[in-house]
Amino acid sequence: MDILLDYLNATTMGILLSLIFLCVFLYRPKVVHGSEPPLVAGAWPILGHLPLLSNSKVSLHRKLGAIAENYGPIFTIKLGSKHVLVLSNWEMAKECFIKNDKVLSSRPNSIAVETLTYNQAMFNFAPYGSYWRELRKITTSEILSNRQVDLISHVFVSEIKASIKELFNVWSNKKNESEYVLVELKQWFTQITFNTILRIVVVADVVPSLRWFDFGGYEKAMNENAKELDQILSEWLEEHHHNKALGEKVEQEKDFMDVMISMINGAKMDGFDADTIIKANTLVSI
Repeated sequence: MDILLDYLNATTMGILLSLIFLCVFLYRPKVVHGSEPPLVAGAWPILGHLPLLSNSKVSLHRKLGAIAENYGPIFTIKLGSKHVLVLSNWEMAKECFIKNDKVLSSRPNSIAVETLTYNQAMFNFAPYGSYWRELRKITTSEILSNRQVDLISHVFVSEIKASIKELFNVWSNKKNESEYVLVELKQWFTQITFNTILRIVVVADVVPSLRWFDFGGYEKAMNENAKELDQILSEWLEEHHHNKALGEKVEQEKDFMDVMISMINGAKMDGFDADTIIKANTLVSI
């Protein structure tokens, strides 16, 4: 009996201490300095301002505009545990992105970026630093130079010809009596340029403590997609390495991956091995 009472007392104390810690953590007072942008009132515990911004009847930019009328041209909101700085006029934008551009040059990480870009190895999503600067130099001076663009121009021509041929086949098979056919140009142009825009924001991006639950199964799906992409890119990279070893490619036939292989040349950069860098940045081109 005494053992049971001791256990219950220990359990009760543990629960009580946990509740006290939770209350202190969620409702601890914020230290506000005069130079910091004002934090919009009404943030919920854990969720922040997400419930206030989720009203679908009013568009997001109108909600933020209404907040700016009360708080001024610069303020912060909370998306879960993340603080977000909101600017509402060009003077503040100039101050941030021209005068203090280096401070704001890094890209925020997210589960989608971490999973699908080899943990920010992709140039577009890499944080500002030595790695980003080196990739930028390689990209601008070599890969996107006029000479390299001319060398791979046949790839662009080939893709456009293939897309036009596909468009003609669609017209031949689906044309009506007036010889017209409705085509979704948005999808067609997407297939030509192979641009993929990540717009996935999962719950764990704003409330990291909930990542373990993987609500909606988005992270699982992204991991599966990343695995498939990595397999394709690895096979493609292995083929390029093999062709390079055999000396089969002439200068005019080199593509993006060939140029990256020549530029990186097996070197490691900021903890990323050469193959990871090449695969991650090849995704940018497709």
